[in-house]
Amino acid sequence: MRTILLFSLLVGLAGGQAQAASCDVVTQSSSESVKPVQGHTCYSFGNMPAEAIAWPCSNQSKEMLNSRKRPVERCADGSVGSCIAPLTQETLANPDAAGRDEPATRPAVPKEARIITYYYDTPSLGQARSDCQRNDGIWQTH
Repeated sequence: MRTILLFSLLVGLAGGQAQAASCDVVTQSSSESVKPVQGHTCYSFGNMPAEAIAWPCSNQSKEMLNSRKRPVERCADGSVGSCIAPLTQETLANPDAAGRDEPATRPAVPKEARIITYYYDTPSLGQARSDCQRNDGIWQTH
């Protein structure tokens, strides 16, 4: 059932606006004691203008974790899992925050807008899956 739902969602995304450019992210820890949940991911937005990826894909660091982000035309093949989740204004600022807004406070992004995240090097794939599902996302193992 999940596969049918995922396929339907992907077809719907492809039928709307063209999929936007993507953002490739490699995260490394500044400390041996802090391990990143996601080592290498790539994300894109569905049903959003291509230029929407520019700001969230700018290089930023988060205290103990250093993320190197670079815009790419599309995410590479070979991911071990993926998540399709609702896109919110908070997600635009922090791609890991998918689905956390309450329905009454959701920003003015199209209701059908989505963030699609592909996981490549993920030390804790179970945690990534749990985070995806907790944030109203659809998880698929590849």
